[in-house]
Amino acid sequence: MIDTALAVLPAGLVAALPHLAHQAFFGAVAAAGFGVLFNFGGRTLLWCALAGALALGVRTLGQDAGFSLEAASFAAAATTSCVAILMKGRLGIACHAVALAGCIPMVPGAFLGQALLGFFSVTAADAAQPVASVVGALQAFIRVVATLGAIGAGLAIPAHLLHSRQF
Repeated sequence: MIDTALAVLPAGLVAALPHLAHQAFFGAVAAAGFGVLFNFGGRTLLWCALAGALALGVRTLGQDAGFSLEAASFAAAATTSCVAILMKGRLGIACHAVALAGCIPMVPGAFLGQALLGFFSVTAADAAQPVASVVGALQAFIRVVATLGAIGAGLAIPAHLLHSRQF
């Protein structure tokens, strides 16, 4: 039965399924962890995990389709926010917080670390190529800011378009 279902899918998508499952699984784990930090209850943690899996899954599909990190993150955040708002009957007023917890694993921590290390390398007494270090650090920092803006816009726009007053 699974072989029949996989035969219908394009070959490129079938090859991408293990990577997509990997991203979705670890997105779910990270989002549930942030749900713990937000002090959500057990049932809400499950919804956080599902939101994280959805967010990382959509972002992975977007990046595999050729979208930039920022565009894929926007699409994933908007999708996660829409789904959370549509599930408001089950989630209650916490739907926006669940969507936020699901999107936090998309924050590009590696680029922020690269930016900080680049800025710190310039402060060394014998800094080699300080201009190149600053330019690289600024590029990484701009990607972080743009990605965070895309995630924030992706979370906020559906809330306003769907007239949710509890955001």
